Amino acid sequence: MSIQDKLISRLLSVPKDFTWDELCKIVAFFGYEELTGGKTGGSRRRFVDSKKEVITLHKPHPGNIVKAYALKQVIAHLKEKGHIQDE
Repeated sequence: MSIQDKLISRLLSVPKDFTWDELCKIVAFFGYEELTGGKTGGSRRRFVDSKKEVITLHKPHPGNIVKAYALKQVIAHLKEKGHIQDE
């Protein structure tokens, strides 16, 4: 099992200690890049892939732990787009 597979498996378990950096690694693995500037100021972050699919999230602050609802949104989006399969 690769590091990415382990990280995806961890995401799917919706842990209470999943970090923003881990989430960024996963979306980058699926080809999403963080948009900078414009309406993505403050804590709002947008990730877009080559097909112009967008994931919009709030970056956690002051800590680095992503809320469970945000993890579930990312999981649903990645499943909908066929990046990850239902287990």
